[in-house]
Amino acid sequence: MTLKTKLIAALKTWIVIYPSLLLFQYLFANPLSALPLYQRTFLLTIALVPWIIFVCMPFINFLIAKLTSREKL
Repeated sequence: MTLKTKLIAALKTWIVIYPSLLLFQYLFANPLSALPLYQRTFLLTIALVPWIIFVCMPFINFLIAKLTSREKL
């Protein structure tokens, strides 16, 4: 992998993770606040990793493919 490819992968990952974490914490901060940190972290990862891998990343890749195909026209 080239440096450019790694940087693009890191940027795409950040674009997906940041809003997902923000939304999850906004929606579930109060109900989860009574749990210990390790349990909150476990629930956060068990919910967000599949969301990010199976929904968000394919969607971002789809959007990027559409945008780059338009630029070539």
